[in-house]
Amino acid sequence: MSTNATGAAGFGPNPWQQASWDWRAAGNFIGGGAGSGLLVTSALFAAANTSTTPAFNGPLLLALTLTGLGLLCVWLEIGRPLRALHVFFNPRTSWMSREAFIALLLFPAGLLALLNVVGSLWASAALALLFLYCQSRMLPATRGIPAWRSKQLSPLMFVTGLCEGCGIFFLLEPRHGAAIGFFMLLLVVRLVLWRRYRSAVEHSLAPRARAALNRAGRMLQFIGTVAPLLLLGVSAWRVSGDASTALVALAGAGAAFAGAYFKYTLVTRASFNQGFALTKLPVRGVRTKQ
Repeated sequence: MSTNATGAAGFGPNPWQQASWDWRAAGNFIGGGAGSGLLVTSALFAAANTSTTPAFNGPLLLALTLTGLGLLCVWLEIGRPLRALHVFFNPRTSWMSREAFIALLLFPAGLLALLNVVGSLWASAALALLFLYCQSRMLPATRGIPAWRSKQLSPLMFVTGLCEGCGIFFLLEPRHGAAIGFFMLLLVVRLVLWRRYRSAVEHSLAPRARAALNRAGRMLQFIGTVAPLLLLGVSAWRVSGDASTALVALAGAGAAFAGAYFKYTLVTRASFNQGFALTKLPVRGVRTKQ
């Protein structure tokens, strides 16, 4: 084995990309984050709506579906799926276990909200926030991956989930113009958190991890933030009617897509460990200088 192996051998003193979490793990963060964010957004906008809440049953159902698909991805990733119940064994230290316990309450509460049971909508929104918080703490708990272990990643993942959910909501319900200010605020906060996170990990990343995050960052800044803000601004002040709703829906799609792309890149492309950081390696047959 080469001492500089970072490719096919996947082992050596230099950083190499982890292979334990793949697109299925990314699917959990994408589906779970967007689903819980959509559920929270739907609850907020349903409470502010003067009409009856059944109009929001579509977004609520999609939110539960996305969250369920995310959890399904985790189940598919398990080497022995029949041992999936083991995830409930360690809630004291595992954020994944805590996420699983919250999911057991989230889906019944969400179904009750679909049936318009009094108080269930807010209960499901609170559980969705807890679910999203657990997700935001998972990657920073992985100390061996420089792109994951930063404390700045947790708030970024949390707000990204809310942005994705809000974006999907506006893609489905683009006529709720009164809430555009809330969406724009989320986008600005996510951009600020991205810049803080990027500065925190800048000097600890492997070159390929840095390149992957730079690509995701450009997507997050331009497709996920600048373009949606411009579209929302134009829709609010320059156009009206169908053109305005189309711009709002396009802004929502861009914000959601960029967030999903960032999470996919973070899990599958930027996930290089720190390597052994050895300055010298022993070579067989060569005497070490005293």
